[in-house]
Parts: sequence; C-alpha cells; structure tokens
Amino acid sequence: MAEEAELDPQAMQAVYWVALLRYIGCTGHAHEVATVFGDEMGIRAQSLVHDAAAPAEVIGDVLAYATAAHPPEEREQVTQAILAGAHDWAVNNFTSGCEVGDMLVSRLGFGDEVRDALRFTFERWNGNGFPLGASGEQIPMAMRIVHVTHDMEAIARRFSPARALETLAVRRGTTYDPDLADLFASNGASWFERLAKVDPWDETLAWEPSPHRMLSGPALDDALLVVADFADLKSPFMSGHSRRCAELAAGAAGVLGLDAESTTTLTRAALVHEIGTTAVSNAILDKRGPLTRAELDRVRIHPLLTDQMLRRSAALEVLSPAAAAHHERSDGSGYHRGVRLGPQDAGACVLAAIDIYVGLTTDRADRPAVSGAQAAGELRVLVSDGRLDDRVVEAVLSAAGHGQRPASRRRAEAPGRLTPREVEVLRLAARGLTTQAIADELVISPKTVDHHVQHIYTKIGVSTRAAAALWAMQNSVLPTVSA
Repeated sequence: MAEEAELDPQAMQAVYWVALLRYIGCTGHAHEVATVFGDEMGIRAQSLVHDAAAPAEVIGDVLAYATAAHPPEEREQVTQAILAGAHDWAVNNFTSGCEVGDMLVSRLGFGDEVRDALRFTFERWNGNGFPLGASGEQIPMAMRIVHVTHDMEAIARRFSPARALETLAVRRGTTYDPDLADLFASNGASWFERLAKVDPWDETLAWEPSPHRMLSGPALDDALLVVADFADLKSPFMSGHSRRCAELAAGAAGVLGLDAESTTTLTRAALVHEIGTTAVSNAILDKRGPLTRAELDRVRIHPLLTDQMLRRSAALEVLSPAAAAHHERSDGSGYHRGVRLGPQDAGACVLAAIDIYVGLTTDRADRPAVSGAQAAGELRVLVSDGRLDDRVVEAVLSAAGHGQRPASRRRAEAPGRLTPREVEVLRLAARGLTTQAIADELVISPKTVDHHVQHIYTKIGVSTRAAAALWAMQNSVLPTVSA
C-alpha cells in the first residue's frame, strides 16, 4: 500500500515498523482485559475482525465475552455494570497499551515518526477510537495504512479475501481513510493472491528497510531486556521475573567458572526464556487456585513456543537450548520434551534451578512467596530426589546470597524520588492489586492509597498501572533476588 501510495522512503520505513510494532504494548493490559473477559486472547481474536469504529458492534462482543462465564441470573447485573463503566475502562485500557508500547519502542531506539504513529493504534477515521478520539488526518498516514492492512489481513485469513473486500467497502470513510480504502479496493484482490504464495517471515525480512540495523554486544542485551519486560508484563505475578533470573544466571555462572561467552549466552537465555508465555491466556496465568489438567497442558506448551520463536532467528537460536529447557529435569520428569538434563546441558540445568528459586520467592496467583531459606530447602530436596544437579543448585544459591553474610550497604535513595511508602504501594500495584487490596495489605485507607498512586504516577511520568509496573522493572524497584 505504501508503495502504491508513492510514499517517500522515510514514510515507507515508518509504515514497515508501525505494522510490526502496533501491538507491542498489548501485554501491558492483558491482565486487565482478562479480569473482565476471562480469556483475553479470545476477545482479542474477535476484535481483530470487528469494526472498532462502530460502538454497537464492539459492545456486543464485549458483553458476550464478559457475561459468558456468569450464570444467567447474574448476566443482567454484569451487563449494567459494564455499560456504566465501559467508556472509562476503554480509555484506561487503550491508554495503558499505548503508554507501555511507547516506553518499549523508545528503548528500542525508534524515532518520533514511528512513536507518534503508534500513539494512534486504537484511533479510527471517524473519531470513535480510543483514547484520544482523534479523527481524519490527525491520525498519521503510517497508522492509517496499518489500520486498513491489519484488518484486511485478519478478515481474509479468518473468512475470505472476498469478505475482506466487502467489509472494506462498508467501512470506507468511517473506520478507514476513504482514499486509502479506495487504493486497497483497486489492488486488494491481487495483493491477497500474492500474499498466499509467499512465506510471511521471509517476505517480511526481505522488506526490511536498508541499511539493516544489526545488534550485538550491549545493544543486543538492551533489546533482549525489552523482550524480557514485554513477556513479564503479561501477568502482574511475573513482573521482573526474567530480569531476576538473568541477574542470578550471571552470578551462578561466575560461581561455576563459566567462560565469558557461556555466561553471556546463559544470561541472555534467562532474559528470553518466558517469551512463550505470551501465548498463554491470563485466565490461566492469573488463576487463583489449582489449574485443571487442560490448563496445565496449555501452560506446559510455553517452552516449546519459546523454542520456536528463538529458532526463527539464526542469531538467537543459540539461546534456545537453555531457554526452552528451563522446565526440564535431570531425571527426565520435566517438560516440554521430558528429556534428562546432563553435563552437556549446563545452561539448561542452571536456568532450571534459577526459575524455580525465583518463582518460589515471588508471589504467585495461587500462593504467596516463600523466604529465600525455604526456597533453598526446596531446591535441595529436588537435588536429593535426583531432579536437579547438586553443584548447579549450590552455585545458584551462592549467587542468591545463601551461606554468605551480605555486605552492609548504605540504603540508596529510591529512583524517581519515591518515598519508602510509595515504593511499597508501587510494588503492590505492579502485582495487580486493586486500591482496596493495597489498603488492606498496608492497613491504610483506600483514599490514602489513591493519594499515593497519584503521587507515584506524577513523579515517574506515567498514568496507568502497566506503565508504572514497567517503570518499576526498568528502575529496579521490584524486590530483588536475595537470601
């Protein structure tokens, strides 16, 4: 479309990156979406094809998904509650996605043209989008093109190219820029035919604007930190998980005497080992209580997905043996492949022990965190059962501070000039606790909690829980790994 519209090279480049990065903020509000709809992935699949510029169509989907899990006698009450708060919820939800997306994209080094366009991800030509209510040419050209192409691809894939073109005609001038709709109408049939004959992965790489930006060393580490935070934002119970695992991985590698290359590979694998969880519904990740067998099966597929994602890239494939095996065990009792980890799997052995330790010392949806000492005991039990390697576990525990007297350190000032109480509130908010739940935890009033939250947002320059959680990850405000 950008070619046919005869855009200049800089505008073409913006279209390319906006198309790929449009939903980079989606993990930031996955928890909130799942809180309302249960399976946030189901409603998102539907939202790809419905007309976001037609409120009646949107609210129909919203109510269908939000009431599905409730018994018939409760559905009317749920419907009324949603209708009363739908607008404010939508504004906050889409603001969260845009805010988190901008924070991540800026860390990847993209310029203003891409970042400005992504602010309009959920806007629509007729002004019925969110959160800005922008309309017409207020929406940058790159995003107006992506609005058309994303919808057309989804409708054609789920239904048919003919259905997509019919929908295009209906939405012309309301959802889409009429000139761009006409452009697609004139070329869409041939573009769909072309799309059906190519591999999207290869074709996307071939279209990457030149000069190609190659990442290595610290720049690659920074990009993988973005991947880590993107994955961990999916659930408030995972906030900062991958960063903490990477911290321990570097420490354990030093204890084990691994060389620099092996240490770098292990640390990077720790940053990306949970990327597969982005394909698991928050209805499962955030479930308070035991999972069903079917839900466990869904969770246990995430290392396979991590493996598939990393192996797509020749440069990242080296991370997969450790990253995708972090739930395997020395006796073959782990998953997803059920293989026995041995001496040749040093990275996977280390990451398996680290993932357990960090997980145990972190609050989860179905249980509170345990102390470092309790977690160390659990790891040693797994060693005695033959499921983890003794030498590796002791190296991980040493890196976590067990058996050592921590050096006394002067208490550092919190980033963002946050007070100690504000740090407490931020940590709880990052875990997804409501205002009332934070108040109960800290034995203060909800009004006081809200006062603290507003002060925190002002100090760190955000306006949503997800953006605050991301800021907390980036600035080491979340609890660290220690004995």
